[in-house]
Amino acid sequence: MILEEMRLCGKTAIVTGAAHGIGKACALALAEAGADVAVVDLKDEVFQTAEEIRKTGKHALAFQADITAEEEILAVVENVVAEWGKLDICFCNAGTFQDIPAEDMPLEEFKRVIEVNLTGAFITARAAGRSMIENHISGSIILTASMSGHIANIPQCQCAYNSSKAGVIMLGKSLAVEWARHGIRVNTVSPGYIRTWSDTPLKPEEVGQSNFEQWTPLRRFGQADELKALIVYLAGDASGFVTGSDYVIDGGYTAF
Repeated sequence: MILEEMRLCGKTAIVTGAAHGIGKACALALAEAGADVAVVDLKDEVFQTAEEIRKTGKHALAFQADITAEEEILAVVENVVAEWGKLDICFCNAGTFQDIPAEDMPLEEFKRVIEVNLTGAFITARAAGRSMIENHISGSIILTASMSGHIANIPQCQCAYNSSKAGVIMLGKSLAVEWARHGIRVNTVSPGYIRTWSDTPLKPEEVGQSNFEQWTPLRRFGQADELKALIVYLAGDASGFVTGSDYVIDGGYTAF
């Protein structure tokens, strides 16, 4: 019974930042759960993600688009609705990072990080929300925040990143309150140190050796696949009473 509640058959989804890492893993998971999935990224690898989705037996669309360019994201949503008739799920996952001491950071770099992580999330969520409202869809919007929206990480210097991700958490809560009357649910996920920068697994003797792993109670990096069950849950009917929430998946890092 519970497995049936988790199925996404008949639903359509958009996932941004889907060329690799969390976005790719979760796009594939949504397809495996039954959804047709449109994937968005600036990188060419987004087309490979779409091919892998098709191998699951579901339909896929791929777009190279910039989440900070409103007209490009509006076009993505319009194309998805034109092709599949509706949009049920939007996973606003794309983002960027910086590690520059605040006293040395050019203003343009601070603005760039805010523009991608916070403004880009708003542009994408708003485009999805408008489509859901216009088509009377009780949809689900999920935004990728970060444990860095809750804490200031060390030793890296990332004041712009931390600020942007804290903003994403509050953006999700604000949209959840505004759009509840339309039946649209909005939630955020806050990953900790997830190993997305390489597809090559660590050797057994390498696991737990970095400072970041040592400071994580589970003594390892997370894997992108370890977020996909939560995304499938939040995307579907099983989480029908869940909105305005933020889910921290960090191996216990922020429990200290």
